[in-house]
Amino acid sequence: MIGELYEESLQGAEIDIEYADGRREPLRAMRWLRPIDGDEAMLSRCTGPTLDVGSGPGRLTVALAARGVAALGIDVTPHAVRLTLQAGGMALCRDVFGRVPGAGRWATALLADGNIGIGGDPVALLRRMRQLVRPGGEVIAEVAPPGTPSRIDRVRLRQGEVAGEWFGWADVSASDAPWLAGESGFEVTECHEEAGRWFVYAR
Repeated sequence: MIGELYEESLQGAEIDIEYADGRREPLRAMRWLRPIDGDEAMLSRCTGPTLDVGSGPGRLTVALAARGVAALGIDVTPHAVRLTLQAGGMALCRDVFGRVPGAGRWATALLADGNIGIGGDPVALLRRMRQLVRPGGEVIAEVAPPGTPSRIDRVRLRQGEVAGEWFGWADVSASDAPWLAGESGFEVTECHEEAGRWFVYAR
């Protein structure tokens, strides 16, 4: 059901993210179908094989392929993977915690669009990234602005009376990124804002 609602959102349906405390906010997944201001902050750092985790419809994966960078997107939603392939990118329907091709050999791994929140456990996710990137590899994560409280929520997608399964999701503040990186075997080398978006770079 999660995949079905996400697919409908990519096609323009009004889907909400519902929080366990009752809050709701629109998903707005269609914004991921085209370049977003600030993407260059990530793309310009990707000069070697790059894994785009939670790649969605693949705007970053496709942009890297157009630059001649070897890139693979992974996403748990089959429709998003199909959109990436149709746009000329390489993508597989995979869970980041499952079997991922090239484990231990990726130069860069992207956690764009807040995907450091996948699974609701940023330390576990970053430790998985440590297994996927090669020695000296870099993880680029988009995070919330400094001073924003980090939090872990239970959320689900909802369209009217139809709701998907609950799953964990985390919001990570740039202020907490150094500690989380240290707990995961990384060191944050840079943190900056571009076009209203915040990015941390960890090696």
